[in-house]
Amino acid sequence: MAALAVVDTPSERDAIGEGIFELLKPAVQQLDLHVHSVRESQVELREHIDNLATELCRINEHQKVALDLDPYVKKLLNARRRVVLVNNILQNAQERLRRLNHSVAKETARRKTMLETSGAFTPRSPSKP
Repeated sequence: MAALAVVDTPSERDAIGEGIFELLKPAVQQLDLHVHSVRESQVELREHIDNLATELCRINEHQKVALDLDPYVKKLLNARRRVVLVNNILQNAQERLRRLNHSVAKETARRKTMLETSGAFTPRSPSKP
């Protein structure tokens, strides 16, 4: 079994916290980019659904043969409603993620500044142990 290291000093905890933050930061940024692109595609899909529903209504009005397109229009509007709902959920999740990322960065900067002013932290080059 692997032994767990005990973290005794605040500087060690801060270093571990900063390391975890730096480890997770690229994943959070990538997730944020993906959420943003999904939201953009959701908006585009919603616009296409609106255009299609408008076009179907227009076709239905100008048809000489009585085709009942209302069920299809209703399905499109229902799909649009679901797209808007998913977009709102994504927007809320992205905002929470942005606030969390900001808080973590702010706390990391505060702790780093506190350590540097106390003299307990000396930045090391990644190539030097």
